[in-house]
Amino acid sequence: MAHLPFARGECYIILMLAVLFDTLKVVESLTSSGFTEEQAKGSSEALKTARGTSVEDLATKSDLQILEAGINGELKPLKWMTGIVLAGVLSLIMKAFFMQ
Repeated sequence: MAHLPFARGECYIILMLAVLFDTLKVVESLTSSGFTEEQAKGSSEALKTARGTSVEDLATKSDLQILEAGINGELKPLKWMTGIVLAGVLSLIMKAFFMQ
């Protein structure tokens, strides 16, 4: 998941690069170079485990859309509050300079 630290008004997004690991191609490659199918499957699983990444751990488009909808939902009240505060400040400025 992305981590969003805020420092000095800047937003840094730290994302982990995930590269898919095609176990079928590895098994085929190892069997064609002399491994037995059992050895190739075992080696492929060991590599997948060592990398610590599997397809199930990756975010899908629907996962990202759900996350985006949640963020947009959280920002809506903030936009309204900002508009109301801005309108209040403008009314005070107008009152101070134009109403005498």
